[in-house]
Amino acid sequence: MGCRSHHAKGDGRGVNRDEPGEIEHETRVVQAGRRAEWTQGIVNPPVWRASTILYDSVADLRAAGKRNDRHQLFYGRRGTPTQWSLADALTELEPGAEGTLLFPSGVAAIASVLLAVLSPGDELLLPDSSYDPTRSLGGGLLARMGITTRFYDPMIGAGIAEMIGERTRAIFMESPGSLTFEVQDVPAIVAAARARGIVTLLDNTWATPLLFPAIARGVDYTILACTKYIVGHSDVMLGSVTAGPGRYEALRAATYQLGQCVSPDDAWLGSRGLRTMALRLKAQGAAALQIAQWLKAQPDVARVLHPALPDCPGHDVFVRDFAGGSGLFSFMLEGGDEAARAALIDGLAHFGIGYSWGGFESLALPVDPQHHRSATRWQAQGPLVRLQIGLEAADDLIADLDAGLARFRAAR
Repeated sequence: MGCRSHHAKGDGRGVNRDEPGEIEHETRVVQAGRRAEWTQGIVNPPVWRASTILYDSVADLRAAGKRNDRHQLFYGRRGTPTQWSLADALTELEPGAEGTLLFPSGVAAIASVLLAVLSPGDELLLPDSSYDPTRSLGGGLLARMGITTRFYDPMIGAGIAEMIGERTRAIFMESPGSLTFEVQDVPAIVAAARARGIVTLLDNTWATPLLFPAIARGVDYTILACTKYIVGHSDVMLGSVTAGPGRYEALRAATYQLGQCVSPDDAWLGSRGLRTMALRLKAQGAAALQIAQWLKAQPDVARVLHPALPDCPGHDVFVRDFAGGSGLFSFMLEGGDEAARAALIDGLAHFGIGYSWGGFESLALPVDPQHHRSATRWQAQGPLVRLQIGLEAADDLIADLDAGLARFRAAR
């Protein structure tokens, strides 16, 4: 259920696709994917639910099987205008992209694109700061297929060239890391990979293409857990992979062979969330930075891991490459143990306790990076807490954290 960019003017959406820089992100997320032939004069494309597609004749059925099925009804698994609309919109957000495919979760997107580019005997390079389900793919499914995974220091930059071996076929990046927020030097890694013909993949969920346009920076495949900022309401599981030039067909073939597809209802909710993403991302990013700066000044906080702060690993790269920050970061407590950290989190009034992020509500989560490292060593003065900052008033969230730090002191 994908879509490929036509890169042509006058396609009925009011967007000059040959010159993507002419309009702002806020305009693009509102207009993208709303083709006139899909909306029929309605603001939002309707929900097209389908499994069987009917044909007028056997000849038409045979012809459909031979067509390039981009934006052509064929069978429900390959999508309807509801899914195509969201996929098309995500392609438009990545200048230079060839096309996007949708998946039922971010993990499904990661697994599918890795299977599209790797074969038995190949080697994958994975940053040591990777999201745990991504690490699990390396030691689980990929290992069973005879694919080797080697982990690297996320701050390696151009030094990745020294790790590329004869069997290395892909380099995966996650920037910043979603627990410890190291910002990778993506352009340097991409340059080293291209010099050796290696495929590059980036989990860009934290930044989205609004803050880091990955395809324009040379990444071959950019991945989003659309569950987060695209959907924005903590009620849909959804993922996407956007392919750079010449990379779409391999992704589409693997996706179809794996039978990956997305409910039109979920795709519709993803499109609905997308329309407000630019505003939500801006508000959540501003509040997160305000709260991070407040935390940095607290005596019970040893360190704040937010890419916009100078002491966060890769801050210089963040300033160079990113258009801003999002709403997710971590802070390290000054001493204390699991019980003291739990006392802080359990009593929070405005933060839920739960996984995921990118929704409208704030969350607090205890995280333990030391359990997810093999190439580097995690050292910390105290336990780590990850915060997802939602759309509540920043002052209310600060007051809540202030009371939480008081509980931490009492329990420490």
